[in-house]
Formats: sequence, structure tokens, C-alpha cells
Amino acid sequence: MKNGRTQGRRVTLGSVLGLGLVLCLIPGTAVGARRIRGGRTSPPRRALPAAPQRDRTETAESFPLDFTAVEENMDNFMTQVKNLAQSLYPCSAQKLDYDMKLHLLDNSSVTCNDGTPAGYYLKESKGSKRWLIFLEGGWYCFNKETCDSRYETLRRFMSSSKWPQTKTGTGILSSLPEENPHWWNANMVFIPYCSSDVWSGATAKTLQNDYAFMGSLIIQEVLEELLPQGLDKAKVLLLAGSSAGGTGVLLNVDRVSELLESRGHTSVQVRGLADSGWFLDNKQYHYTDCLDAVNCAPTEVIKRGINLRRGVQLEQPVFVVQWLFDEAQLTVDNIHLTGQPVQEGQWRYIQNLGTEMRNTLKDVPAMFAPACLSHEFITRNYWTDVQVKGTSLSRALHCWDRSLQENSRNNKPPQKGCPLHLMDSCPWPHCNPSCPTIRDQATGQEMNVIQFLMHMGFDVQKMAQQQGMDASKLLGMLSSGS
Repeated sequence: MKNGRTQGRRVTLGSVLGLGLVLCLIPGTAVGARRIRGGRTSPPRRALPAAPQRDRTETAESFPLDFTAVEENMDNFMTQVKNLAQSLYPCSAQKLDYDMKLHLLDNSSVTCNDGTPAGYYLKESKGSKRWLIFLEGGWYCFNKETCDSRYETLRRFMSSSKWPQTKTGTGILSSLPEENPHWWNANMVFIPYCSSDVWSGATAKTLQNDYAFMGSLIIQEVLEELLPQGLDKAKVLLLAGSSAGGTGVLLNVDRVSELLESRGHTSVQVRGLADSGWFLDNKQYHYTDCLDAVNCAPTEVIKRGINLRRGVQLEQPVFVVQWLFDEAQLTVDNIHLTGQPVQEGQWRYIQNLGTEMRNTLKDVPAMFAPACLSHEFITRNYWTDVQVKGTSLSRALHCWDRSLQENSRNNKPPQKGCPLHLMDSCPWPHCNPSCPTIRDQATGQEMNVIQFLMHMGFDVQKMAQQQGMDASKLLGMLSSGS
């Protein structure tokens, strides 16, 4: 088996190298003698006869590459690909296009809040059988007053009228292997959030309804349009999303699987990646009436305006990414971090939030939960830098992907050294030293962990006494993230 895998990787890498050779021989490309590292200067070659002209699509389809065969030694493989890309850049006839292109839905009855057509951004990766479909986040509204206010201040979340024609993917949507080690070669789909319903609605705009709420139908219609574009031949479809999009993943991942099965595409493995969408149904620090979207808990919004199938267990595998101290959760719990030191009661509430989040996540089989104060993760440019117990999120997702492949084949246990359940145990916000950089909201200056905690009103002496240790020892633990 091992030899078979090794051979598969050689064939794949050889295909890449072959593609590189063809790129350098395209007519009109500058090719000259160059020094190979560790070797001699190659003599000039005679020009080859001009090849027949063909468009970019035909050229790409001549090399149906599928990098899912690369299962081991990913770092070394990515290094080789990066070096190859850099070596080809001088002989490339055109700049590589990494942007996703806007496509408005053909079905004009599926719309944004204001009745303009919904749509999606797509960057195809010819030959890849992996598809990543991302649901954008951006809060919500739940009645005429909150939706009117949203339309005035955040119109792009309710209308497609001013969407740009292209979008550049970042984080897990990036097509650069150094930024996105495991999913860079997937077909990338970004669905803009313009339904304000946490991707759950199915209500059209009418004379009685000022706004349409069609988030669930938008996802369905995008899938219908993508099936004839290669999604029907996919091996893996990863439905991902951040914030309200993360909650949308939890609400829709089973529906996506059911839709594909109903169309006869039972071989597509549907999975979910929910980022910063695991909201707690907890008691707010100060209770307020649910009058606006910012101070109204997501669970209350769902109860009021959304048909959430509460208590239904998910059938498809889902990987949960969640900051233990999520800023959006704190906001809806009426803890507003404005740059001023928090009160003692607020500090205790923040600590308890981390404890509650750990308790709700403890039985989730695949998850990544750093003890950081932040919101959203997987599309950030630092998403590969944050670690939990020495493992990055991109590595954890790779382990999860492998475990699902192996379980589908022979029900093997997870591979050693490839963890799937990663959660910080340290009790304070940013006690993990790999957390994103913190800045003072007033001055913009970067703060280390100790400065941040003191800025938040953290009393080192008092906390050390409660823990039965010296203040210096506690400071050392905070600095190291212990």
C-alpha cells in the first residue's frame, strides 16, 4: 500500500513538472539559458515549431491534475510546488489569475433582501475534484425596523446592486499554497451574504413583505448551477462559513447532502466547517429587550425569525472552529470592550464564558478552539499561525480530511500525531501565545499578553493569591501560555 501511494505522488508531481515544461514552451514566452541550482548552465535550445493556438480553457483541460493523491509529506510537496511556481514566473506569458468571478443566479426569483438577484463568486481549478463553498457572515435582522436600519448602513449585505465583478480569496479561500496549504487547489466558491437570515430563510419579497429572506434557497440554487460545471463529479464538497455563515453551515450541511443525493450524486462526500458560529444560549451580562440585532442574542433571533430545527443531530461530519472568547458572543451578551478596563463582574463573566464554551464543545469530535479574544478565523491571513497544543488549524483540517478518507475505506482509527480535537485549557483570554496580535484601541499600539490582561483590569496579585502562587510565577505562566 505504501509503495502504491508513493508511486501516486510521483505521478502527480511529474504531472506538475510536465505542465511547467509546457508553460515554458508556449510561443511568445521568453526562454533562455539559465543556471540550475547545483548544476551547469544549459546550452541554448533551438526554437520548436509553433504549436497550434488554443484558448486557456482548452490548455488547462489538457492537464487534469488532482492533488488529493498527496496524503503524506505535504510540507515537502508544497515547497516543491512553490519553487516550481517561482521558477516558472519569468517564462510565464500571462500573470496567473487567482480572482473569483461574480456570477448572478440565472433563476431571478431567488433574490437578496431587496429583490436584486443573488449570486456567487467562482474560481475553477480544472482537474480538481475538491470543492470549497463558503458562506459569508455579517449579523442579521429580524423585523422591519432592524432590516430598514441594516439597509441604510450595510446595504451590500442586503443587495447585489454594487457587488464587484471579482473577489480575491484569502485564508482558506486563497489559491496560494503558502497561505492555504491543504485547500489551495480546490474549486473556490464564495457566496455573498445578502439575505440577513443566518442562511435559513425561504420567503420571497411580496407586497406584504418588504424584504425577501431566502438564504437557504440561495445555497440550493448555487448548487444547482455548479453541478453541470463539475460539482457533479466532485469527490469532496466542504461547506464552510464564518460567523453567521458558520451558523449557516450547521443549518444547511445536511440539506446540501440531501440535495446532491436527490440529484443522484451520492458519491460526493459533503462536510462542514463552521467558524465562529457556535453561539451559546446563555444568560446575558445585562439583560436587554431584543430591540436591535447587535444586542439581541443570535439564539433569540433564531427563535423569533428563523425556523431552526432545534435538537436535530447533524448527519454529515462537521469541523468546528471557535474562539473560546468570541467577541461577537461577548457583544450580544452585553460585554462591550471599548478600550476601558473592565469591571470585576465583567472579568468574571468573560472567564465563565470560556468555561461554558469548553463545556459545550467537549463532545464535538473535530474542533479547534484557541483561548483568544477574537471573531472569525478561517479567511484571515494569520489563520495558519495560531496553534493549539502545537498544532495549527490547517494541520488539524488535514488530519480530519485524512481520517474521513481512511474511515470511509477501512474504518481505521485516527493516525497518531494527527489530532482532531484541539482545545486550549488555559483560563484567560489570550493566554495562548500564538493568538492574533492585540492592539490598544485608543493608541493602536501592540500589546503583549500581560499588558492586554492588565489593560482589561486583570489583577495579577489578587489572581495569584486565589491560585496560591507567587505573582512572578503567574506572570511567567501567562507569558508562556501555560
